Amino acid sequence: MPSYWLAVASADHVRIGRKAGFMQVNHGKRGPLAKVRPGDGVVYYSSSTVYRQKDGLSALTAIGFVRPGEPYQGFMGSGFTPFRRDVAWFEAEEISIRPLLDRLDLSVGKPNWGYQLRFGLIALSEHDFRLIAETMGAKLQEVAASTL
Repeated sequence: MPSYWLAVASADHVRIGRKAGFMQVNHGKRGPLAKVRPGDGVVYYSSSTVYRQKDGLSALTAIGFVRPGEPYQGFMGSGFTPFRRDVAWFEAEEISIRPLLDRLDLSVGKPNWGYQLRFGLIALSEHDFRLIAETMGAKLQEVAASTL
């Protein structure tokens, strides 16, 4: 039975990972990625477009399934070797989270729902994952069957 996760990163960082087929969280720490297993669903939330700039983006920027394998270290230059996991990303539209806030288990009835995101990776309900996938235009069955 897969688990579902909401990861947090700026949209520019998420786009790098989507293009290269990986995810990383919490500035490359291994610990959070050790919770994530092959076959798990992952959604990225981006509060901003560019790292350390506050522009109020508040968007869901990527969705996919974790590929087989363990966390590994990538190389980003200047000696920075963050831990990553490979992900089969869906073809999906980036969307604002705001229209979904009254329908997501993550946020319904929680005026301070964003506070929990400070951890960088949190569990997400299957309901939320499926609602987000549908809203982003992702085809779950096609990706799950063809990429894992």
